Amino acid sequence: MTISTDDALIEELLDRSVATIYPTKQTLRNALKNGKQLTFYVGIDPTADYVHLGHSTNYLVLERLHKLGHKIIVLVGDFTAMIGDPSDKTSMRVQLTKEQVQENLKTFKQQIGKILDFDNKDNPIEFRFNSQWLADLTFQDSVELASNFTVQQMIERDAFEKRLRDNKPLFVHEFFYPLMQGYDSVAMDVDGEIGGTDQTFNMLAGRTLLKRYKEKEKFVIATTLLENPVTGEKLMSKSLGTGVGLNEPPNEMFIKIMRLPDEGIIQCFIDCTRLSMDAIAELKKELADGKNPRDVKLRLAHTVTAMYHGSDLANEAQDNWISQISNKETSSDYPEIHVEMGADVIDTILALGVVDSKGKIRRLFQEGAIRLNDQKVTHDTITLTDADILSIGKKHKFVIRLV
Repeated sequence: MTISTDDALIEELLDRSVATIYPTKQTLRNALKNGKQLTFYVGIDPTADYVHLGHSTNYLVLERLHKLGHKIIVLVGDFTAMIGDPSDKTSMRVQLTKEQVQENLKTFKQQIGKILDFDNKDNPIEFRFNSQWLADLTFQDSVELASNFTVQQMIERDAFEKRLRDNKPLFVHEFFYPLMQGYDSVAMDVDGEIGGTDQTFNMLAGRTLLKRYKEKEKFVIATTLLENPVTGEKLMSKSLGTGVGLNEPPNEMFIKIMRLPDEGIIQCFIDCTRLSMDAIAELKKELADGKNPRDVKLRLAHTVTAMYHGSDLANEAQDNWISQISNKETSSDYPEIHVEMGADVIDTILALGVVDSKGKIRRLFQEGAIRLNDQKVTHDTITLTDADILSIGKKHKFVIRLV
């Protein structure tokens, strides 16, 4: 396999969407420049049945490594998903059954294959499951793994410290998650791992174990998380049920991207698209010079939708969205309702007096009788923005005005 040592491609790999590199950026640069094929992986737990744009950042980094000629592995944590990753969590994750995990991961390869070329014959991409080795570990193996870490190291995690301060339960099995994720690196004998900054502790556990069992260095590339730079809130989260899934239909994908906060536009271009950094820098300058953020977000929505559905469907989704906006501009016949940012949607609808109970409102959501801009929504996914048209049944329409 021919390994590319192209300076520009390596520098983009080291900088784009990257927060921190262990042991150092220069050490990884040197390794990438020596022409030897390295093995990197990204792990994902099937805690839901979709992969979202926040995950796509890591697969785009893998794609850059693959184009340089390096070996890459996509690892599905079918075993670790049954334990639950405690990273960045203020309470214990719900543990999934084996059946739930198997159901969730059915289309993972298809979704991730929208980014990575699993059909590549010259440098095949591996798709693996960590139950292959973790399910066979004995209790003695687990004790030996645990002996590489102290309790003090474990409770240094921010989320664990906060739970202890708040007198919330911290279960012993949660300490096993980083041990198991760390052992993945040993079992696959990798050179590096890629994951969000919230996975740094787990990835470094793998670095410790790889040194212990293989006497080998491991590179850790901690990637930036998609967050609102103003509020610090994650834009994509499986746990919270938010985000834009790679399996979303084109119209829904386009609409959800248009609803993302303006502050996150540039970061989404960097982390979720293949647009060149020079082109992104120009868009950033246009925004600074006063260009309407909506126009730049239109390009983002089109770019992302085209990545996963092709240009024709992206064009159609954009036309549909623009048509909806045109409808909003001619919706003066509908009464306006003033809604506070973040207000509970069910309470807002109940206050209108057109439905007399919260239970009936929930049933209307389930039946698809409550729509936003003529698109079916659920109580869990609806987000109201200014000038949206909220339809309740066939008779009632309101224009949202955020206050």
